[in-house]
Amino acid sequence: MSPPPREAVQIDFSVENGLAAQWDEPRIGALVREIVGRELPAGNQYRISLHLVSDETIRALNAEHRGKDVHTDVLSFPLHDPSGMRFVLPPDRPAHLGDVVVSHPRAAEQAREFGHSLDREIGYLVAHGVLHVLGYDHEADADRRRMRAKEEEALRPLGFTR
Repeated sequence: MSPPPREAVQIDFSVENGLAAQWDEPRIGALVREIVGRELPAGNQYRISLHLVSDETIRALNAEHRGKDVHTDVLSFPLHDPSGMRFVLPPDRPAHLGDVVVSHPRAAEQAREFGHSLDREIGYLVAHGVLHVLGYDHEADADRRRMRAKEEEALRPLGFTR
């Protein structure tokens, strides 16, 4: 299945003020569109927000929203009930799927740990976060394997390799 047209998935990119980082918007955009194209009905418009932040910011978000006062690599905030995926919006308004927040320092640290590029690690974290926004989880082993396979299916064709 090919990804939806560029205009079918609007992506809002943000980078926290003062953070010396940037998104590879063309590649990350293609990755997000690939995942959305595989997982959601064609012919609709979607919107998702991606945020690149500091460790301090992601830790504060993790404490506020999950009650865990620790750093993490990625957080997802779905704006819908993943089980239903029904949106009642005017046809000219995209369905906002949610937000994915990536810790740039944590991504850089993990890229070094795993011996691959920062681009690959950020791509992986975005894929992981988008799948969470779409309702996937990895609590059970079978769910973890399924989610990991979906991540790799989206990453590999776009050159996000280890």
